[in-house]
This record gives sequence, structure tokens and C-alpha cells, in this order.
Amino acid sequence: MHCVPLTRSNAQQRGPEMPLVEITLAQKREPEVIRELLRSVHDAVKAALSVPDEKIRVVVREVPSTHWSAGGVTLAEREERA
Repeated sequence: MHCVPLTRSNAQQRGPEMPLVEITLAQKREPEVIRELLRSVHDAVKAALSVPDEKIRVVVREVPSTHWSAGGVTLAEREERA
């Protein structure tokens, strides 16, 4: 998960911010799980930064397992080997 660094003191010094949290996941989760993730991250940003709901942005990107690799092996290939 990649989060744009923004602290409470930075937000207060620079005025209202629009924090953006970007999450990249391997594609395979149910929509309900993604929705809960969005809600949980939103709530955490709100609590940590005291930012109004309408200013918070959360983006989830799902990547096919054939398009994600680690150590030169795709996630799909790892799943086939398991």
C-alpha cells in the first residue's frame, strides 16, 4: 500500500487538504471486501488527520495476477505451482 505522506501538523499548517491514498492489490477479492477496505482506510485517514469526509480520496487498483511479478515470477505462475 502506498500512502501520500501528510501529517496532522502539515495539514493544519497548509490548510484543508485532499489526502489521497492509493492501494494496489492483486485482482481476486470480492466487491464487499474492497468496499470494507475503502471504508476502513477512509476512517483511518479521517481519524489521523482530522480531515472532513468530502476531502478524503481512496483509490483501489486491482491488477491481474498475470501482470504482477516478484522475483521474476508472476502471481499466476506462483498459484499454478502451489
